[in-house]
Amino acid sequence: MDIALRVPELLHAHELRTHINKMPLLSCEFLQRHKELRLAHLVLSMMTMGYVWQEGEDERIEKLPCNLAVPYWEVSQRLGLPPVFTHADGVLANWRKKDPEGPFNIENLELLVSFPGGESARGFFLVTLLVELAAVPALRKIPTVINGVRHGDTEAVAGALEDISQSIEDMTERLKLMRAYVEPAVFYGIMRIYLSGWKDNPCMPKGLVYEGVQTEPMEYSGGSAAQSSLLHCFDELLGVKHEAKNGSFLTRMRDYMPPAHKQFIQDISMQPSLRSFVQQQASDRLNQAFHLCATKLLAFRSYHINVVSQFITVPAARARQHRHQSQEKEGGVISNAPSALEERGTGGSSIMSFLKTVRDQTKDVFLAGTTNGIKHNS
Repeated sequence: MDIALRVPELLHAHELRTHINKMPLLSCEFLQRHKELRLAHLVLSMMTMGYVWQEGEDERIEKLPCNLAVPYWEVSQRLGLPPVFTHADGVLANWRKKDPEGPFNIENLELLVSFPGGESARGFFLVTLLVELAAVPALRKIPTVINGVRHGDTEAVAGALEDISQSIEDMTERLKLMRAYVEPAVFYGIMRIYLSGWKDNPCMPKGLVYEGVQTEPMEYSGGSAAQSSLLHCFDELLGVKHEAKNGSFLTRMRDYMPPAHKQFIQDISMQPSLRSFVQQQASDRLNQAFHLCATKLLAFRSYHINVVSQFITVPAARARQHRHQSQEKEGGVISNAPSALEERGTGGSSIMSFLKTVRDQTKDVFLAGTTNGIKHNS
C-alpha cells in the first residue's frame, strides 16, 4: 500500500519500476471480504498503470513482473474484473469522506490513491463519482418502470420516467463541474496516459505479458467512461440501438464492469420493450415522459462531446502544433502527451466519431411526431 500511495511521487522521480521490482511476491490468501478485494484491485491497478507508463511512449515495456502480475491476476479472477485499471477502480472504489458525517460533495471527498496530476486528478475522478451518484435515483426507478410495463400501469411508468429524466439532468449538471475542477492541459498532458491500456493502442501493439500468469501477451483496454453501467442501463431501458462497430465496442466494455453491474444491464435488456409499451398506450403523460427521458439522455451525450472536445480534441491539436517547438510551460505539458492517443479514447475507440455516432443513434429512439425542437451541439 505504501508504494501505491506514493505513485505520483515515484513516477515523478522515475523510481516506481525500481520499487516494484524489489517487492516480494504478494499473497492474496488473507483477502476475504469484497471490499478488501476491491481495494487490492484498485491499488494493484494504480501500480500497474504507473509501472507500464512510467517513461511514457519512450521506453515501453513488454512484461509486468510476476511479483505484481500474479497477485493482480488472482484478485481480478476472484472479482470477475480484468487485470487493468477500470472505471470501477478509479471512480467507484477510490473515495472516502473526510468527515464521515458530512455531506457527499466534492469538498468533503478525497481519493484513496491517485495518478500524477494533483488537484486535476482529484477533480477528474471525484466529479465522475458525483455523476454516478446523481444517477442513483434513476437506477432505483428502473424496476418500477419494468414492473409498470408488465402490469400495464401507465401512471407508474410515466412517474418513474419523469424521475429518471430528472436524474439524467442532474448527471449533466454534475458533469459541468469538470470544467471547474480539472485543467485540460493537465488531464491531457499528464494524466491521460495512465488511463491507457494495451489493446488497440499503437504504443503497445502486442499487448502485455503478465509474468507468472501466461507466456503470451494479453490485451486489455484502459479505463473509459464507456465502462460505466449508467448509459448502458438507460440505452437498454429506452431501446437505444447502436450500429455494429460501436455496439460491439460498448458490449465489450461491459466485461470491464463489476459482474453485478453487467448482469443488471443484461436483465434490463431481457424485459418487455418500454418503447413498444409507450406506443401502444393512449397516454399523453406517458408519451411526454418517454420523450423527456430520451431528450435528457441526448442532452447528456451532447454535453459529454463538448467536454471531450475541451479536454482531448483541442489539447491534441495544440500538441501537434507545439510538439517540435519550445513553448511556454502549459504548451510543454500538452506536448508531452502520447501522440498515439491523439485521436483515440483510453478505451481504444476513435473517440469523437464514436461519441457523435452514439449520440446520433440516441435520436432514433424518439417516437414519431415527437422529435420537433430537438437540438444538440457539435
